[in-house]
Amino acid sequence: MSKVTTLGQFIIEKQADFPYAKGELSRLLRDIAIAGKTVNREVNKAGLMDILGKAGSSNIQGEDQQKLDIYANEQFISALTSGGECCIVASEENEDIIRIGSAVAKNAKYIVAIDPLDGSSNIDVNVPVGTIFSIYRKLSPERDADISDVLQSGTAQVAAGYIIYGSSTMLVYTTGNGVNGFTLDPSIGEFCLSHPQMRIPCDGRIYSINEGNYIHFPKGVKQYIKYCQEEDQLSQRPYMSRYIGSMVADIHRNLIKGGIFIYPYTASAPNGKLRLVYECNPMAFIIEQAGGRATNGKDRIMGLQVNELHQRTPVFIGSRNMVMQAEHFLQDAIDLSFNYNENSAFIYSADTH
Repeated sequence: MSKVTTLGQFIIEKQADFPYAKGELSRLLRDIAIAGKTVNREVNKAGLMDILGKAGSSNIQGEDQQKLDIYANEQFISALTSGGECCIVASEENEDIIRIGSAVAKNAKYIVAIDPLDGSSNIDVNVPVGTIFSIYRKLSPERDADISDVLQSGTAQVAAGYIIYGSSTMLVYTTGNGVNGFTLDPSIGEFCLSHPQMRIPCDGRIYSINEGNYIHFPKGVKQYIKYCQEEDQLSQRPYMSRYIGSMVADIHRNLIKGGIFIYPYTASAPNGKLRLVYECNPMAFIIEQAGGRATNGKDRIMGLQVNELHQRTPVFIGSRNMVMQAEHFLQDAIDLSFNYNENSAFIYSADTH
């Protein structure tokens, strides 16, 4: 019988990778895992409880909040507050940053940005949902943390991960030394190492995009979709279209099988829809550490300047060669129809469609 390595054991074994952390980062990751177990419990019995459906409120994005959005947000904030290793939480569900002022967090060094329940609009139809998180170090130990500590570029991340609540529950994370996946064993209540050193294939045969918005896509994205649909034996096309509508679920599948996930800019959303700080940057860190690529169609996601807490960006993320191929089509179209501005948004010209 092979030895089972739990998340706690794995973190302790890898703690030497962070000699400056003195165990704080390890404890912070464990706090996130504990909250994830609590959320998983509620997700798995959501159909038996009055926790499905809309909460009757909206978040800062103007999106309807689901009851589980609020529950997950509360659980992660509570875990991070009581853990004492985090001084600021930035959540999709809150307009402003949350400063943790408890005595236990007085000397905390870390910032956590989080999407507590990605894809929550699908929860009542039993579609996989997830949690995305990103961890940064406070910029200066000599002062209290503020918004500038949150608005660091993705390259400053010290850890990032996601938890997917699906047919099984998995926690996947990186600290800049590769990507490892842990599956929750409900019989012992522990995340156990199941996917060591995850690598995304350089090529894939899956493209993930909401084709219902095809008419609104820029010319280059339309051309790439047509390329994916063409027959070509050499490149094993046509590719398969697979879109779940939950970023965590789509990227998790593509991480394992190979593929590209695209959420582009459109005429009505020139800055894209997905959020840079707590969705795209952490996912980009994970995918790059697994050997993939993540850009906004032109520039590296983790290199983008962060100006706002809820800043949005287009995203092309997944298998390296597929992302580069999509960028090729996009760049050809940009040369003809687009201008690029300093805020990383593509601005339409009249001949876009």
